[in-house]
Amino acid sequence: MSCSLDANVLIYASDESSTHYRQAVDFLGECVEGSDLLCLTWITMMAYQRISTHPAIFKNPLSPAVAWGNISRLLERPRVRVIGEQPGFPHEYEEVTNAFSVRGNHVPDAHLATILRQNGVKTIYTADADFRKFPFLEVVDPFAG
Repeated sequence: MSCSLDANVLIYASDESSTHYRQAVDFLGECVEGSDLLCLTWITMMAYQRISTHPAIFKNPLSPAVAWGNISRLLERPRVRVIGEQPGFPHEYEEVTNAFSVRGNHVPDAHLATILRQNGVKTIYTADADFRKFPFLEVVDPFAG
């Protein structure tokens, strides 16, 4: 079995001022220590790097080296895998996005959802309800009551 994370889980785990900080740190620890493979995509890791280092978005931005170090430590974990686009990605992206108009912030969500579908990953942990637009994903908010 495998699962994935949206960037917001990683961001909350790095933002000590977030109300989700402690919960995100604990949850991320469970993910990397659990029996499931944690499948990360470059789009997720780059979103984390972009947001966590951006002073206009992140209250206490991380240095690029610290943010990248966080990603590197995740990638060193034995049950963490990097997945990406597979052959036929453009056609599958088109299939995924035919059901609704994809623009703005939905573009990277659809990109990530398509990668997960291509790689057989059925569960994504995220606080972003927009992923519920993709019926092939089980969307779990690790911060929901």
